[in-house]
Amino acid sequence: MEPSAAALTVWIFAGVYLAMLLGRIPGLGLDRSGAALLGAIAVIAVGAAGTGEAWRAVDVPTVALLFSFMVISAQYRLAGFYTYVTRNIAALDVAPERLLLYLIFLAGGLSALLANDIVCLAAAPVLIETLYRRGLNPLPFLLALACAANVGSAATLIGNPQNMLIGQTLRLDFAAYLALAAVPSTLGLVIVWWWVVRVTPPDGWRAPRREIEITAPVFNPWQAAKGITVLIMAVGAFLVTPWPREVAALAAAGILLLSRKMSSREMLGLVDWHLIVLFMGLFVVNHAIAKTGYVESALGALMGWGLDVRQPEWMFISAVALSNLVSNVPAVMLLLPAARDPLAGPVLAMASTLAGNLFVVGSIANIIVIDQAARLGVFITWKDHFKIGGPVTLFTLALAALWLWLAPAIGLV
Repeated sequence: MEPSAAALTVWIFAGVYLAMLLGRIPGLGLDRSGAALLGAIAVIAVGAAGTGEAWRAVDVPTVALLFSFMVISAQYRLAGFYTYVTRNIAALDVAPERLLLYLIFLAGGLSALLANDIVCLAAAPVLIETLYRRGLNPLPFLLALACAANVGSAATLIGNPQNMLIGQTLRLDFAAYLALAAVPSTLGLVIVWWWVVRVTPPDGWRAPRREIEITAPVFNPWQAAKGITVLIMAVGAFLVTPWPREVAALAAAGILLLSRKMSSREMLGLVDWHLIVLFMGLFVVNHAIAKTGYVESALGALMGWGLDVRQPEWMFISAVALSNLVSNVPAVMLLLPAARDPLAGPVLAMASTLAGNLFVVGSIANIIVIDQAARLGVFITWKDHFKIGGPVTLFTLALAALWLWLAPAIGLV
C-alpha cells in the first residue's frame, strides 16, 4: 500500500470508530451503519482496497448466517408468536417476583435461539400493555427484559450478531460452545432476577392501572408451528451434521420464504439491513487497516508493555472495555485478529455480550427496550438502567471469568 493511502486509511479508520463510539458522526446525519458504509467507500476511493478486494474482505458466511436468522425471526414476529407468549406469561396470576422470574427465563431462552434485539423489539410493547392492565409497574420488568436478553444470548453462537461473527470466523463447534456457555448464562439469568428483586422496593411493583392499545400481529398457530419446526431443524443440523452453519441456516430461511400466506416482501422488510450494512462496512475498513501493518505494530507495542491481548485474561478485559466504548460488534471485529488461544472464542463471545449490560449504549437490546418504552409513556433513564445493569454486569462477568478459568481443568476446552 502506498504511504499516502496508508496514512489516509488510518484517518478513515479513526473516523469510523469515533462514530462507533459516539453513535454518529457529529454534524452529519450518519449513524453507525452509515459511518461504516462511508468508511468502506472511502478506503476504496483512496486506493487502500479495490472493489473486488473489498468484496472479498466481507465474511459472506457470517453475513449469510445473520441474514438467515433475521428471516427466521421475522417468521416468529409475523406469526404473532412473540406477542402470544409475552401476553400469556405476563397475564399469569402469580406474585410479581415470580412473574419476573418467568419473564427473565422466557427472554433469555428466546434470545439464545433467536436474535436478542428482535425479542426485545417484539416483547417490550406487549409487556407494557399487559402489565399496566394488571396494575403492575413495567419498569423493573423492562430492565430485566433487556438484561436477560443479553445474558441469555451469550449461551449460543446464534444468540446475537457478535457471537455469530466469532463462531463463523473462528469455526467454533456449536455443541462445544453451548456446553461451555450454558452454565454461566443460566446462572446469569438467576443473577438478573435476584438483583432486580433486591433493588425493587415493596411498593415498586405496583402502578395505577392503564389501558394501552398496541398494534401487534394476530397469533397464527400454523405459522408459529412452522417457524418452531424449522428452527429446531436448523439447530439440530448445527448439533449433529457436518453442514456449515450458514448453509443450514440459509436452507431454513428458504423454507420459510416458500409460503402461500407470508409475503416475502413483508418478511424481508423485517430484516435489519442497517446491521448487515454495518457488518459489511466494518469488514472492509478493518481489512484496509490490517493491510497497513499498523495493527500488528500496535499489538507488538502492547506486548512490550505486558498487555498481550492474545492471552485469555487480557482478551477478556479488552472485550469488556471496548464493548462499552465502540459497541460489541465493532469491538469483536477489532479483537478477532488476536484471537489465537483455544479459549479466545468463548472469552470474546461471553465478555463482549455480558459487557453490554453495563451502559445503555453497550447493547442495541438496551436501546430498543428504552425506545419502545418511551413511545408508550414509560421513561427509563441512564441512571435507572445502570442501577440494574451495572451490578448485573459485574456479577455475570465475574461468574463467566471464573467459569472460563475452570473450564480447562474440568475438560470443557
